[in-house]
Amino acid sequence: MSRATVAVLGAGSWGTALAALLCGNGIATRLWGRDADALARIAARHRNQQYLPDLELPPELACVPDLAEALRGVDVALVAVPSHAFRQMLLDAAPLLPAGAGYAWATKGFEPGTGRFLHELVTERMPGTPAAVVTGPSFAREVAAGMPTAVTVHSGDDAFAHRVAEMLHGNGFRAYTGNDMLGAELGGAMKNVLAVATGVADGMQLGLNARAGLITRGMNEMLRLGHALGAEAQTLMGLAGLGDLVLTCTGDLSRNHRFGFALGRGVPLKQALADIGQVVEGAVTADEVMRLATRHDLDLPISQHVQAVLRGEMTPTDALHSLLARERKPEYPENLFH
Repeated sequence: MSRATVAVLGAGSWGTALAALLCGNGIATRLWGRDADALARIAARHRNQQYLPDLELPPELACVPDLAEALRGVDVALVAVPSHAFRQMLLDAAPLLPAGAGYAWATKGFEPGTGRFLHELVTERMPGTPAAVVTGPSFAREVAAGMPTAVTVHSGDDAFAHRVAEMLHGNGFRAYTGNDMLGAELGGAMKNVLAVATGVADGMQLGLNARAGLITRGMNEMLRLGHALGAEAQTLMGLAGLGDLVLTCTGDLSRNHRFGFALGRGVPLKQALADIGQVVEGAVTADEVMRLATRHDLDLPISQHVQAVLRGEMTPTDALHSLLARERKPEYPENLFH
């Protein structure tokens, strides 16, 4: 692969881990964040003390506080900001991205308030720009520690998907490719809602049987919504869907699971969010999942009950009793997708 330059936009845990990974793969990498003071501390200490204090960053990593400078002459911009900040990041970066450069993102979620997929925003704002989503089961802390990880890169441009995957692939980090951006984004967003549900169940000490049941029936909801939206089932049964779902529903590093766990233990919602200290995507994604479900006349009981708990319309105990009281039916109707 020829020498390439990548700007990682977002200096949180995931952006920092990806920037370190790219540097380790020999990619000229720049890290940008909105907090110039925090970025200066990262540059001085070669360490992101706030998010990944145990990771010593490569000395080659350039911390660039000016967005225009960070994007000057780059081949790829890789965005790693929360979903609520994605639109503004796109608006800021689009006019600064060099001609011919590509735009990729490791953000998981929908646009809050509209339920629009992130690739739709990119296509609308930067038509013709090579675009790709990087997703899959990947805790930033484990990537930073060099532990084995597998992700998938989806794009409507096969050459760009392979280029981004090649940059990321190596040193125990495997990057696969695909061309179903909608399915990849749906899996990465919806698994957060389902992880809140399993966290609530674990917090209520309902046991491992209940957790497995929620994961499996949650996967069913993901497949049915994906079918209605035009996603490929194989995408949702792969790293972007099932893989990420299992990780987020069972891993102790999952913010969404820990948030749900706190709710299940009776911690008030605002306090549970504050205790996490970082963005909990599932807390905002439930509304967008149910917006899509309503649009397509789908019954997604687990997602619906998570939304009700987050809105304060139900307690976790009420939601449990409501789910258990649902009418008995076949596991798979004549057609899974109806």
